[in-house]
Amino acid sequence: MYSVPRWALFSSGCAPVLLISGWMIAGHLEGTAYDPVRQTISVLAAYGAAGFWVMTGALFGLGVCHLFTAYGLRTAERAGRLALAGGGLAALVVSFVPAPSSGGSLRHGSVAAVGFVLLAVWPVLAAVRGRTAVPPWGLRPAPALAATAVMGLTAGWFIYEMNTDGVAGVAERVVTCIQAVWPLVVVASCLRHPRRVPATERGGADSTP
Repeated sequence: MYSVPRWALFSSGCAPVLLISGWMIAGHLEGTAYDPVRQTISVLAAYGAAGFWVMTGALFGLGVCHLFTAYGLRTAERAGRLALAGGGLAALVVSFVPAPSSGGSLRHGSVAAVGFVLLAVWPVLAAVRGRTAVPPWGLRPAPALAATAVMGLTAGWFIYEMNTDGVAGVAERVVTCIQAVWPLVVVASCLRHPRRVPATERGGADSTP
């Protein structure tokens, strides 16, 4: 039976809302000194930034949402749920080890990279295979593989823009948006998927020869 608790729709839906509203509000507080096209989200959560607490709180909330969603997606494969939960933990850790106001941070960068990887691979790891019943759309191998591929490509684009001093801010927002929205897509597909009712619950009508 493919079903998830309805509260998972709330946790997965809050994730992109928190992330996007976080960088929008923090960017507004930062003012014209911040360039959302070329500068990353980490700059908004750096020590001394005007919107430090806003962006940090948004990242913390994002991590909590991923943890709850991973717990609620009981129909997904365990490896995928663990990867999603790991991505949530990475977001929590990132909120506690923000980037410095200038220069880079090995700790911050390493944790962020781990989070990117885990959130990119969780869709394909969560895909349901080898079962008799057809799984929800978001847990089918083809859409899951496509989601992982898109996340991987956009993450590669982000790394390229970072190394070439290009539009890193735009690239990061694209990949993080996709990673934040996909859990919602999976949960919604599970809730819309028709549930298989055993014959015993149907009063045994279908068990008659």
